[in-house]
Formats: sequence, structure tokens, C-alpha cells
Amino acid sequence: MQLHIVPGGELPIYRQIMHQITDAIAGGRLSRGDKLPSQRDLAEQLVISPLTVKKAYDELEREGVIETRRGRGTFIDAAAEAVDPARQRRRLRGDVRRLLIQAHLAGVPLADVRRLLSEVAKEIQAERRGV
Repeated sequence: MQLHIVPGGELPIYRQIMHQITDAIAGGRLSRGDKLPSQRDLAEQLVISPLTVKKAYDELEREGVIETRRGRGTFIDAAAEAVDPARQRRRLRGDVRRLLIQAHLAGVPLADVRRLLSEVAKEIQAERRGV
């Protein structure tokens, strides 16, 4: 798994890590049972503090996306694909709100946002099929 972070980006680094892992699950590049790099290895790979990776992994574990097995490593949790729908909907609502605010501030019409969402959904479906 290859992650890419933007140190001066809008999102904190730990959130970038979280988003990329959840995106990889959604896109089918990671699936339940897949092993993630150790916190130390990922920190070295990204040239960041191990505490930043720990924070990302702790949050993902709290959300039920990953699980740490003592002495074995960190894995995509079997329940990652079966997260509570109501909780996911609340979380998604916040993301959609931020997206619409950004679009509004950038002067992007709602019709263009809908078109973009449709395009990205098709890309994700193609990724899941391995196209």
C-alpha cells in the first residue's frame, strides 16, 4: 500500500492517512484481513512522526475500520465493510456539507457538483471491478 501525504495540505496528516486507507477500502484496493504496514514502517515511508501514524491508526480502530492484533500487526477489520449505517450517514453528511460549502465558495454550481459526484462514483466502481 502506497500512501501520499501533503504536509501543508488542508487536512492534518493523520486525517490524510485515514482518508487514504478508507478510500482504498471503498475502492477495493484493501479488503478485510489485509495487513497494514506497522506504525513505525509507515512513519519511515512517509517521513513523519510515528505518533502521527499512531493517531491515524487509533482513530481508524475506534471507528471499527482496522484492528490491531498483539504480536501480529494491524489489519483491515472484518467489520470494516459492515459499519453502522446511521453512523456512516452522519459522518458522510458532514463531508457532503463541507464539499457543498467549498463548491459554493468556489462558485461551482450544484449541477456541476452532481456531475462530478457521478463521475467519481463511476471511477470508484471501475476501480472495484479492476478496470
